[in-house]
Amino acid sequence: MNAVGSNQSGSNQSDDQPLVAVAQAVRTIGLKGEIVADLLTDFPERFDTRALLIAVAPDGRRQQVVVERFRLQPDRVVLKLAGVDTIEAAATLVGHQFAVPEAECIRLAEGEFYDWQLEGCAVKTVAGHEVGTVTRILRTGAADVLEVDDGRGHSRLVPMVSSILVHVDVPLKSVVIDPPEGLLDL
Repeated sequence: MNAVGSNQSGSNQSDDQPLVAVAQAVRTIGLKGEIVADLLTDFPERFDTRALLIAVAPDGRRQQVVVERFRLQPDRVVLKLAGVDTIEAAATLVGHQFAVPEAECIRLAEGEFYDWQLEGCAVKTVAGHEVGTVTRILRTGAADVLEVDDGRGHSRLVPMVSSILVHVDVPLKSVVIDPPEGLLDL
């Protein structure tokens, strides 16, 4: 899931709470207002019990939307929203992200983190050497990998394995690693 920007004036969602995107509208489908959205969550079952979402426009404006029905597809969800009954109305939502309040995120097990929690974390070695800032998490199939920007135009790739990723402190936005010799030289 991805963190979503803050509220902008002119929205009808007045709360400025932090949001986490669970889907992004990519196109319309059919003539009755359905929207195809890429899933941005590892928990698509959340749509089973979620009737309200917050639609976040590309410019940051927010509005609450009601999910009338949905159907899951591989890596996508087809949404039918209340009051969106035509292809033209659905087209106005293409590009929007659909989000939930950060406080309502599904709790993860100890040692598990959402991508948005790690992005922006400062990375240091156990010896205290500054490595950089996490810019994104890469899914490789084997171990996930932190992409770390060193602030000088170079990225470092750090495998998220227990022997390397020593400590993560989400509230402090800090990651401590114990890289094997040569890892940071690549």
